Amino acid sequence: MRVLCVDPGEKRIGLAVSDPGGIIARPLMILNHVSRDKDAREIVTLAESMEVGLIVVGVPYQTGVEIGPAARRALRLAEAIRSMTHIPVTTWDESGSTQRVQALMREMGVSRRKQREPLDHRAAAVILQDFLDTQAALKKDLFNEGGFE
Repeated sequence: MRVLCVDPGEKRIGLAVSDPGGIIARPLMILNHVSRDKDAREIVTLAESMEVGLIVVGVPYQTGVEIGPAARRALRLAEAIRSMTHIPVTTWDESGSTQRVQALMREMGVSRRKQREPLDHRAAAVILQDFLDTQAALKKDLFNEGGFE
């Protein structure tokens, strides 16, 4: 199943998508934030055209569970998306995703100039890969608990 990930920000929204098998995430694009409803409509249109089976919205929880202003905005966007589509929408903790992208880019030797470009779609890919890896691990654990090793 193809999964679309949304990394909402105040100015830009990063999007990433998985392969059809839901194993590998890749950056897709960056949308400029307009309004919650317009952003949600554009995300839904894209998701439906790509025939995704799930939309994951990154929520920046503070200290893991606290709901701050950015998290509330992300949760409201997730709800707006839910209200416009039949595609299931879930949320995922995206705390620190931009910092992880920056660290990965430094490790890979990416130029400083390239590192200053908007990273929103790359952060969405990091969030999505974390989500996909966790789901795969959960499926593996369930499979092994059933005595199917």
